[in-house]
Amino acid sequence: AVSFAYAVTPAKGKISAESYRDTVKYLSSDELRGRGTGSPQLEKAASFIAGQFKKFGIPPVDGKNYYQRFRVTTNAKLGKGNALSYTLNGGGKTSLPLSQEFVPFNSSGNGKASGAVVFAGYGITAPEYDYDDYAGVDVKGRIVMLLRHEPQEFDEKSKFGGKGQTSHAMMTNKAVNAKFHGARAVLFVNDMMNHPSDPDQLEKFSPNVGPNSPDVPFIQIRAGMADKWLAAGGAKSLKDWAAEVDQDLKPRSFEIAKLAIELSADVAREQKSVPNVVAYLKGETDEYVILGAHFDHLGMGEQSSMAPDLAGKAIHHGADDNASGTAGLLELAGWFAGQPKQKRGILFLAFSGEELGLIGSSYYVNNPLLPLDKAVAMINMDMIGRIKDKRVFVGGSGTGAGFG
Repeated sequence: AVSFAYAVTPAKGKISAESYRDTVKYLSSDELRGRGTGSPQLEKAASFIAGQFKKFGIPPVDGKNYYQRFRVTTNAKLGKGNALSYTLNGGGKTSLPLSQEFVPFNSSGNGKASGAVVFAGYGITAPEYDYDDYAGVDVKGRIVMLLRHEPQEFDEKSKFGGKGQTSHAMMTNKAVNAKFHGARAVLFVNDMMNHPSDPDQLEKFSPNVGPNSPDVPFIQIRAGMADKWLAAGGAKSLKDWAAEVDQDLKPRSFEIAKLAIELSADVAREQKSVPNVVAYLKGETDEYVILGAHFDHLGMGEQSSMAPDLAGKAIHHGADDNASGTAGLLELAGWFAGQPKQKRGILFLAFSGEELGLIGSSYYVNNPLLPLDKAVAMINMDMIGRIKDKRVFVGGSGTGAGFG
């Protein structure tokens, strides 16, 4: 049994500012301690959301269970078997110091790899943009080296994200794409071309919650070391390579001549099961619209806190991000539950694990409970209430035909 601190009872068939406010208050209360992924409080929030769907009479997709569970890393530590060495031009072996020149990500798979290295650019396969860094190169059984981010990062006219970034820029998506193309291991390089003022430093190994392993060694190296390897092989610098790709968006991947790598990754992880919460209001046809919001936040701010001095020390309540979107999702669920049956169904989808890298939504896309080809649109509610000068700003209208 779960007791709720607020009398949250959205009225069926109505939209209520009061119940919306109370839902935000409850989800962002001290009681829920920031709804960190993997925490007991996230489970409490999930139970609350499922209970609201049940009150409205909106059943689970299968009629039995509102939860779609998936696993995330909740704790990680480096083992003793992490190593990376290289040879150039057939010379002697040079070993790199851990945490200074290389470090595995906490989502790295464990294992060893050795041999030639293919520089696969940004590591992106995006048929919708007619762009594929793996075109014309075979990385099966090879080690791949990839850059952070994506082409034309600050070009507003880019068919990629322009000033924003697409999902192709996500590190975990790049690692999974490399594995899909047969890579044995991934070396990930800082983007000093688009961010020259940033220090060329490795991210500190994080013991906290993170995405699941892509099941291949996933290791970060400094851009300075990558440029050294490219120069020894007679190739262009990372900066020159990126500038050429930005000009015409034609991939330029290649094997790095005269370079051989030996590496091993050793990361011990603890994992937990966490839920998405899903309910489905059937329509007259099998087509449906998805209404989504994420209900997790940063917990005590161990990761991604915008107040570094408070990270791990204070509740990050997350009223804005994203209790506000979850409250909107529940208000709409209550409203639609009181309306006559619509032509299309409505899938109400509350994600967790989003602050860690869109884990819950990615899991749903890869494990849909309804056929994705019957989903005609998705409205995602993240941080409702960005009102200025009595105007509401809605983002994402360019992501689907007809949204404008």
